[in-house]
Formats: sequence, structure tokens, C-alpha cells
Amino acid sequence: MGITKTDSYTDQTLALASIFKALGHPARIAILAYIAKQTACICGDIVAELPLSQASISRHLAELKEAGLIKGTISGTSVCYCIDETQLPLLETFIHQIKQLQNQTCCA
Repeated sequence: MGITKTDSYTDQTLALASIFKALGHPARIAILAYIAKQTACICGDIVAELPLSQASISRHLAELKEAGLIKGTISGTSVCYCIDETQLPLLETFIHQIKQLQNQTCCA
């Protein structure tokens, strides 16, 4: 098996890959959508809302946090999560670039 040469890619490309990897699981999409709908940070409600175990949700939350899509703060014995908007401009720019390419007629 070959080794990925990550030093061949820009930091922006690696960050986007991390984001899309985190978004590549339906449970993470559901968790992110649930958190985004809330008006305050979420502490323990996610397990009650999704058909996943606490361990599975914790694993998915860790992936989302590692990708920079959510942030968490410790509150007593629990961690409260909310959307981390830091990566959103990078994601928006990339999607905008793709949409511009879509308007080209290279495959008519």
C-alpha cells in the first residue's frame, strides 16, 4: 500500500479533505444538522435525538471537532457543543468555485 504524500498538497486542500471526510458519514451530517438547529450549545441532547449509542455519538463528535466543524466546552461533567464557524469560509469558497465551474460548458 502506498503512502500518501500530504506534503504535496496545500494546507487549504488538506483542511478541505478533513472537512469532507468528517462529512462523509450520515451520522455526522445528522449530528451537525441537529447542532445547527439549536439556539444554544448542546450538552446531552444528541443521544436522545439520534438512534445511536453514547459511544458512537462521542466518536462522531470527536471527528467533527477534529475537522473544525464543531467546538466544545466542558461544563461540569459534560461537554457542550456548538458550530465552529472558523472553517465555514473555506468551505463556502470551495463550493463557490465548484459552482462557477459548473457554469462552464466543457461537457456539452
